[in-house]
Order: sequence, then C-alpha cells, then structure tokens
Amino acid sequence: MALLPACPHCSTPVATSGGGFDCAVHGPVPPLWRPTEPSYDDFGHHVRTSRGLPTYLPWPLGPGWRVSDFGTVGEPERPLGTVAACSGTTELDGPVDVIVVHEEPGTGLGGRCAGLRLSYPGPEVGEGQAAARVWIGHQAVSLWPLSVVPEPVAGTDPAADVEFGGDGVPPGWEAAAHDDRAVLVGEAGGRWLWLVLQPASALLLLRDDWQLHDLSQLGPELVDLTFGGPQPGW
Repeated sequence: MALLPACPHCSTPVATSGGGFDCAVHGPVPPLWRPTEPSYDDFGHHVRTSRGLPTYLPWPLGPGWRVSDFGTVGEPERPLGTVAACSGTTELDGPVDVIVVHEEPGTGLGGRCAGLRLSYPGPEVGEGQAAARVWIGHQAVSLWPLSVVPEPVAGTDPAADVEFGGDGVPPGWEAAAHDDRAVLVGEAGGRWLWLVLQPASALLLLRDDWQLHDLSQLGPELVDLTFGGPQPGW
C-alpha cells in the first residue's frame, strides 16, 4: 500500500489544494506521509520520501519487538522530519511503544506524537542536568524530560485527575509522565530529537544508554525486521 498524506500537527484529514495540502485546523501544511499499516514495502517508499533524513529507532530491537509505525513530513526534495515507532512487551510494563521523532524546528510532529499542542519543545530543554542520554554512532545526545502536564481546566482541581509518583516513574521525572506516556527531548544534528514512551513507566528502560540507529541505512538486517501494527496512538 502507498503512503497517505496527513497533517503533521493533528489527526484532522488533509485535502489537496493548489498542488499542496490543507488541514481544516492548521491551514496549509507540509504533508505527513504515513502508511495505514506498516510493512517492509511501505518502508521502502518511506526511505525514498525521506531522501537521506535519518529514521531513528533503538537498536538492536529486542526479541519479539516490531517496527509498528513510520512517516516523513515534507516532500522528497525537502523532508522536514521523520518518525518511527517500535512496539514490544516487557516483563514489568507489558505492552510498550517507543516513538522517535527527528525533525526540523517548527515541524510540529514531535508535539503531535507527544500529545501536545506545540511545535517547539519549550525552554526546559537544555536547562539543568539532562535526565538521560542516547547514542547516535559515537555521539552522545542528552535528553531532558518535557512537561506533558496539561493546563488545568477552569473550575476543576488538577490534583483530582493527575497523581504522580506511582506507576514506577523515576523520581524527578514526574513532570514528564502523564496520561500513561513520557516525553524526553534533545538535539541531534541541528534537529530536535523526541522520545515518547508508552506507558510512562517504560522510562526505566533508559537506565541503560540506548543506541539509536538510522533504519534507512540498514543493509540485509532490514529484511529480518518485523513490520506490523497495531500502530501507537498519536
């Protein structure tokens, strides 16, 4: 199946307009090209669409883990960002989704995958000591927890809906964990690098330094990867 266009900021369908794409909410947008269900053949289309922009995932994938999603924002002549997700099961957390976004500033895909209405991660990224790091080749990439606590709705008590500190979330990372997800952001190669983990307790997987690898640069190993849904919700 072919990759289908979507809005990089939200799940609202897009319509073609004058050779471009329009979202009813965000107006003219660069298209997010994403499969309806991930497959090896569609990943080949994705590599051609991303045109050299890295598509990162933790590597190697563990036994039983699969590539459960991927996509590119932009056109082959100017890709703006990529997303990829892997899904599997751990003994402590049960089903886990790991989503990695690598994007030009302002693209908005990272915010969408994180469940946030923003195009930039915010001033807390880069302030103070990093909470974790990952490796891309020989480069260490520092990551900061991004607050995903929603603004309180007028007339409600935020404490009645949000309770932090449980569910195995590491101390000090509570602000990055809400609604069963956790978000960390850093910078790699002049672009934002977002990690979204579901559930939030999967943050404990980052106790070990992860190696991120560009899937588009895999050789014969790509054939051995398992592709398939269900896709993570974002």
